[in-house]
Amino acid sequence: MLERKISRYIEHFYEVNKGALLLAGARQIGKTYSIRKFAEEHFESFIEINFVEMPEAVEIFSKAKSSNDILLRLSALTDKPFIKGNTIIFFDEVQLCPEIITAIKFLVDDGRYRYILSGSLLGVELNNLRSVPVGYMAIKDMYPLDLEEFMWAVGVNKEVIATLKSAWEEKRHVDDFIHRKMMEVFRLYLIVGGMPDAVNAYKENSNLQDVMEKQREIIRLYRKDISQYDSQRQLSIKEVFDLIPSELNSKNKRFFIKDLNEKARIEKYKDEFLWLKDAGVAIPVYNIEEPKSPLKLASSRNLFKLFSNDVGLLACQYSDGIQLKMLIGDDAINYGSIFENVVAQELLAHGFNDLYYYNSKKMGEVDFVVELKGAVFPVEVKSGKDYARHRALNNILNCHEYIIPESVVLCNDNYSVNNKVTYAPIYMVMFMHKEQPADIKFSLDLSGL
Repeated sequence: MLERKISRYIEHFYEVNKGALLLAGARQIGKTYSIRKFAEEHFESFIEINFVEMPEAVEIFSKAKSSNDILLRLSALTDKPFIKGNTIIFFDEVQLCPEIITAIKFLVDDGRYRYILSGSLLGVELNNLRSVPVGYMAIKDMYPLDLEEFMWAVGVNKEVIATLKSAWEEKRHVDDFIHRKMMEVFRLYLIVGGMPDAVNAYKENSNLQDVMEKQREIIRLYRKDISQYDSQRQLSIKEVFDLIPSELNSKNKRFFIKDLNEKARIEKYKDEFLWLKDAGVAIPVYNIEEPKSPLKLASSRNLFKLFSNDVGLLACQYSDGIQLKMLIGDDAINYGSIFENVVAQELLAHGFNDLYYYNSKKMGEVDFVVELKGAVFPVEVKSGKDYARHRALNNILNCHEYIIPESVVLCNDNYSVNNKVTYAPIYMVMFMHKEQPADIKFSLDLSGL
């Protein structure tokens, strides 16, 4: 049984909200498992409607005229009891039933039962489901296990993780023994990744061959879904998907459209990239012209890096035998793209929805640039021993035109600080979270009018 952070989110949601919740994300990341676990632990009656396994259920929502009508028809599909105030109904694979949104309004207003939904973004666009009326349904994106969840899964004591978090917050050295062990766990994460089936396969017998077979199954499923859901663009989407590992392994890791076709243009393939992003299987990181806030205004949608949604799947797509070399820390491997993939995953899962990198012929390239605590925050990722060499980072930190109070270099070494640069172990990326916006209160004084 894997412990997931999403479980706490779901529990809190149903404690404070009366509406429904939709979990969205790629296939095989654990959405259905998390929902079933929550429903079985918190409700006397749990009813599951899967629109793939029960296509007749789609007709219920397309023709139903009221909540009573919907519930009457649903009762014909299940032998589970409908207990007022203690029943949750789970609608799975909702991308096959777009009418669900209109129906949810009726059902939530009815108030007798609770509702939770799940949708896969592979091959579908849930964007039309995102304009959800406030109070009826919220959408929460879900991702593979992040590094901290993986540590829980493989048995790292939570007190150890708490100690590491204190070191991150207080900017102090980590005990050398603990640091070495955490680097071993991190290298294992590079291989296993965060797909629940792969993690469970490792937990069962520690056999990496079993892990890789699970990963290959998932990759085959992704490719199959591309073919199944988008017949008009399936070949070009597959081309982009298959190029992700090799493009990340190139010198500057930037995705070159011409690697698809000598005459290719970004306009032609734009929808393919968006499809993979919305499907949850790829993470775009866009170039910014200047490290100034707000970063979105300085971004270029024509220059980007494209990362995999899971570092384990990425490692699986490289040549056979690389996993063992990664596990022992073989210096002959170029870890740059693999380390960066983990950072992209972690930042996305921790609330940094828009990811950027900086590149300038004059200044150089910085791997990631995010906004943290109201300021621009550069993040360099170094997999080698020369982590203290970072010309581009130095250039932007020393440029008076840019106001950058601090930065971090994520590396293999232990914690240290040099002026505006913090050198932190790569595994400490798990403590980088987008801060929640504080309440902004303003009282208008009209007493003088």
